[in-house]
Amino acid sequence: MPVFPIMPMNPLKGQRIALRPVEIGDLDAIYRWENDPGNWIHSNHLNPISRFYLEQYILNAENNIYVDKQLRLLIVDHNKKQLGIIDLFDFEPHHRRAAVGIIIDASVQKQGYGSEALNLLIQYANKTLNLKQLYCGIGEGNNISLRLFQNHGFRITGTKKEWRHLDGKWVDEHFLQLIFD
Repeated sequence: MPVFPIMPMNPLKGQRIALRPVEIGDLDAIYRWENDPGNWIHSNHLNPISRFYLEQYILNAENNIYVDKQLRLLIVDHNKKQLGIIDLFDFEPHHRRAAVGIIIDASVQKQGYGSEALNLLIQYANKTLNLKQLYCGIGEGNNISLRLFQNHGFRITGTKKEWRHLDGKWVDEHFLQLIFD
């Protein structure tokens, strides 16, 4: 029977942050981030998510990407302050790929936390999970996210025309990939 890598018991540690599995004590922060309409424009969410649903997710997730088909990690500083969340989702083990999503709390944006979190996640995906590639979709005009992902080696490999409907207008979505050697 094959042995699949699981999230290590210890957090993934960087210079200023760590990525760790989500815990029930994170419910308030996740609820706030997931229900911020400002975050919805960068995802496919168009409605609030209930506290009950998020609680059930936290309680029932095994934190094993092979079982859950996703992995949510909380971004915390070394004082354990909750800074954001980063996800691997749409995991395809046969094709060795996963999508990436990230939310950084508005109070700490533009301080490099997203960059450090993405770097840690890339290293984990490549070295521990042995993925071939990561990908994401970023709406046209979201220059901060485009720059973040491109600075970490993601390249635009396609554009979905008029893919998102925002504020009464249709906007394109760029498809970005990071393919490991």
